[in-house]
Amino acid sequence: MYSLKADAICRYAYTDVYANTLRYFEQQLTDIGFEVAHDPVGTMLARNRARGEPCFAVGSHCDSNRNGGKYDGTLGVATAVEVCRLSKEHGLELPLQVISFLEEEGSGFGQLLLGSRIVAQSITEEDLRERVRARDDGRSFWEHAAAAGYRPQDWREAHDILKHLVGWIELHIEQGKILEDAGTRIGIVRGIAGYVHADITIQGRADHAGATPMDSRHDAGVVAAKTVVEIERIARAAGDGTVGTVGEITFRPGIINVVPGEARFSLDLRGMNDEKVEMARRKIVAFARNAAKRRGMEASYKERQTVPAVRLDHDLVAAIESAAAAVDEPYRLMVSGAAHDTMCVAPFVPSAMVFVPCRAGISHSPLEQADPGDAAVAAEIMLNAAQTFVSRAMN
Repeated sequence: MYSLKADAICRYAYTDVYANTLRYFEQQLTDIGFEVAHDPVGTMLARNRARGEPCFAVGSHCDSNRNGGKYDGTLGVATAVEVCRLSKEHGLELPLQVISFLEEEGSGFGQLLLGSRIVAQSITEEDLRERVRARDDGRSFWEHAAAAGYRPQDWREAHDILKHLVGWIELHIEQGKILEDAGTRIGIVRGIAGYVHADITIQGRADHAGATPMDSRHDAGVVAAKTVVEIERIARAAGDGTVGTVGEITFRPGIINVVPGEARFSLDLRGMNDEKVEMARRKIVAFARNAAKRRGMEASYKERQTVPAVRLDHDLVAAIESAAAAVDEPYRLMVSGAAHDTMCVAPFVPSAMVFVPCRAGISHSPLEQADPGDAAVAAEIMLNAAQTFVSRAMN
């Protein structure tokens, strides 16, 4: 269980608060003439054209991490609705589709980008039936989707969301400080770092903390600690913006007067250069195994998920740059270190992202703060870029 702050946002797939958020946006879109539907597992889509007609897509996600803030993901969906409203109010009537992907954060089922990975078909039915399970009650994703009234048996139809799309732009808060430090309101993303999520487990021997001499110990905690420090060194040495993080660590039996017999820690490796990320991963695993072996212990590695880095569409990025320049809005070309649903859309549809600043770079926190005025500027730029891109695609 999690201790949530009073002002925290905590909504994830198939919860009442998540459904309420979707209903709000659905009503906003219905009011401006969009037809709202859901894919077989609950990703929301809304179109102002009939199925089968080409559209330009905008959107993000509405779920939050646990103990999260108001802007991560949700601001992107709100801005997408504003793009649609501006198109109607200015008589442009662009062919548009809004998408709010299910379960981007992984808070409900422990899997990042779950809804968009289903849409991209980069997951298996066995995963959905058996391996992907709710963090709260342990039931499978399949069971939860069915209980919420969806059709998980038709999950392969989710890919239809991407058919007939001529482009996709996702707005998101930066989740870092680059834009704020530069005093710039708009970031145009040209690539998204890939990542490896895994667990490393050290098997030692649990002994009495007082009665066991230091030279006689098989302390799994010490090897874990040495490896955590080495992860920082290896990531720095890899270069090209490679980063490594240990966000979870557990000692067993977890008693103050017992030498840890087992240590398990998470590994999060990211970067735009997949080869360097993979090289860093191999070095980290080798270090853990060798460090454990030298002390008469064993280390094992288990991968959770790997997603390669994504280069975004050059022409669409250029269209956004031109749209920003047309309104004299300074911008910064940048790479996203955080994962986004756009990673799963980009292999199938010309894709790009727009970032707006978040105060002090804080995200995944109730302290998360962004200026809606920045998103308003982004909405205008996105609309103009979409108009240009649709015109090119249709001719």
